[in-house]
Amino acid sequence: MPEDATTKIRFSGGIQRIGVSKTLAVAQAATELRAQGVDIVDFGPGEPDFPTPDHIKQAAHRALDENFTKYTPAAGTPELRKAACEWHARELGSRYQLNECIITMGGKGGLFNALSALLDPGDKVLVPAPYWVTFPEVIRYLGAELVIIPADESSGFRLTADALDRAWSDGLRMVIVNSPCNPSGAVVEKEEYLRILELCRERGAWLLADECYSHFVYDSEPFSIASALDSKPHVIIGASVSKTFAMTGWRIGYTLAPEPVIKAMNKLQSQSTSNPNSIAQKAALAALTGPMEPVQEMLAEYTRRRARIVEGLNDIPNVTCIEPRGAFYAYPNVGEWMKKNNIATNTEVAQRLLSEAHVALVPGDAFGTANHLRLSYATSMERIEEGLRRLNTFFSA
Repeated sequence: MPEDATTKIRFSGGIQRIGVSKTLAVAQAATELRAQGVDIVDFGPGEPDFPTPDHIKQAAHRALDENFTKYTPAAGTPELRKAACEWHARELGSRYQLNECIITMGGKGGLFNALSALLDPGDKVLVPAPYWVTFPEVIRYLGAELVIIPADESSGFRLTADALDRAWSDGLRMVIVNSPCNPSGAVVEKEEYLRILELCRERGAWLLADECYSHFVYDSEPFSIASALDSKPHVIIGASVSKTFAMTGWRIGYTLAPEPVIKAMNKLQSQSTSNPNSIAQKAALAALTGPMEPVQEMLAEYTRRRARIVEGLNDIPNVTCIEPRGAFYAYPNVGEWMKKNNIATNTEVAQRLLSEAHVALVPGDAFGTANHLRLSYATSMERIEEGLRRLNTFFSA
């Protein structure tokens, strides 16, 4: 191929509208420095640092021993779909049947398939900021219109029904709510969530609820909007075993939705990825039908880490951090320090932290805010202490 041949490639409009995940870019940069022998305190990864529980790993071993290595139905095995419905009913009070569930390639695969099945170019999708990095990219890829509602510390980064009502416009097809939220740790309170659902119901919009962090809440019980009476015709639940059971690499998620939506998602999945990994499905079955004690143990440790990292961040000059109510991220505001040091973007702050202090974290630009940084405290207390020391030195200089 001639050297300049790549410049003549015509890429699709969809692929040109999206960018590479900034969270993965941070991980790559940290990996490269670590390969050079640099000691990196890594607050970047959005995944549990705990190993997958043994009973789940043993289920995968059994699947291999039993040669469970063939295709499964594109929507996932009936036993796993049934288990997902029953787990969600038991833990979160929903009422879904087998034909209202599809197993997907992680929660991200479910999100992509659900939005692909429901959105046309020009449809409006409302997303509160700060938001998970993938929401805007999938919306843009599909040619839909992204509508952002900014939130800040004053509201605890939570979407409210009043804010949604003010932002509503003609053509709004879907509202996406991620609670508990990556990156802010915000949790939408039950009564507020019910008001949001009512707005969507009255105005004919879908409410897509991302519940990937459902069981990592600190000041309340896990809640799903799917537990509300008569919610099913208006709600899509995006879920995953990745965070709850420390199974990020297994790539198993599931979506709960009205049967016609599930059929449409299955049609797309059958023509794209086909079925999720058969062995990982057996592991996920063990997760959803097994004990919840490992999840409770992880939550107890995250609670301890949360207290320390929030305390430590608030002790740093010109840095403030509200307490996250869910997930395992702190989202400190460094806007005052940026102003005093004439720093234009939080991406520059993150780059300097990595190169000068050897602390990896994700800039808030990736999540739609200008003054924040995301720190994952899914790491050991020892590394948290070292990271806080380095951050204090950097921001105090």
